[in-house]
Amino acid sequence: MADQETTIRPLQMEARSEPAPQAVLRVALVTGSYNYIRDGVALTLNRLVAYLETHGVETLIFTPVARTPALEHAGEVVPAPSLAIPFRPEYRIALGLTAPLRARMRAFRPDIVHLATPDILGHQALRLAKASGWPTVASYHTRYDTYLKYYGLGFLQPVAKAAERRFYGACDEVFVPSPSMAETLAAEGVDAKFHLWTRGVDTERFHPSRRSEAWRAARGVGANDILVTFVSRLVREKRLDDFVAVVRRLQAAGAPARALVVGDGPERAALERALPDGLFEGFVVGDELATAYASADIFVFPSDTETFGSVTLEAMASGLPTICADATGSRSLVDHGVTGFLAPVGDVDALGDGALRLANDPVLRQAMGEAARARSLKFSWDEAMAGALARYRALTGR
Repeated sequence: MADQETTIRPLQMEARSEPAPQAVLRVALVTGSYNYIRDGVALTLNRLVAYLETHGVETLIFTPVARTPALEHAGEVVPAPSLAIPFRPEYRIALGLTAPLRARMRAFRPDIVHLATPDILGHQALRLAKASGWPTVASYHTRYDTYLKYYGLGFLQPVAKAAERRFYGACDEVFVPSPSMAETLAAEGVDAKFHLWTRGVDTERFHPSRRSEAWRAARGVGANDILVTFVSRLVREKRLDDFVAVVRRLQAAGAPARALVVGDGPERAALERALPDGLFEGFVVGDELATAYASADIFVFPSDTETFGSVTLEAMASGLPTICADATGSRSLVDHGVTGFLAPVGDVDALGDGALRLANDPVLRQAMGEAARARSLKFSWDEAMAGALARYRALTGR
């Protein structure tokens, strides 16, 4: 890859030197996920829109919707026609930028178009922006190409990667959430101007002080038991079998380990069968989620499909040592041997070795948890969102 210092530019640093805007800035956001499901993409983009609107930026969001929104969204939404994805019906795919949507976008007269998904809607919005002379930025959120192998569609990966190269290469700038993601995209042939648009974490909510012995006792967890936690949607691409293998490895070695699973999804029933003594909290948010994190002892996240790893950062802020796959996102967060351990993707022995070291050494758990907490303090939502706004202003000459 080319020199990282010049290829991947940190948005946060530039945000501090940008002048105040001289006129109202209008941003059209085009995304495949915004309010019909509460996933990382939707939460990040809603946080962005809320930040923009408090700073006087007009926004208009073009996105698929559902009859029952999963969250109270920020900004004005323009619904795009969509269908549920057959093998993942909780997600929807937009059918494109219809004539009424194109008319609405032209009437809005955006100063910049922000594209969050390389789907049909995103591709057509990109073509309209190019034809209209509107600057474009794309933010990279999801490794869709890597999902395919988990659903028997791995043969389509070359096609997906080629489409990604065309899409991101045609945008004026591409916001990436982690340096490791930029390195991977460049290695796969994406020729783009990358800017680092990292994520933040609420370090006041996600805090070691949220640990609750009463919470543990109410679930039959003893003071000396080791809670090994996994937080995410329960879907194939998170490599749930690897998590199961780690918990079983600890138990076979005689460690008083139990699984704590926070989240829901189509693979929950299978996971409950695989871990019959596990604790399954389901989908929780807010302070309840923060207590669940802090009341655990070790965080294990074997997924290789992350672009950043927000759940890993939340675990770190909660004072947990983290054991993750050495993959995009995670390798930019976890300092191997300091805040936790990284293991080759799919290497359950290495994951299990790291977990066993931590389970058998409370002093090491404490030290790594404190180091993880200290590292999490470097990630600020305000700086991240200010960085995005700074790039909008730079590209539009504001």
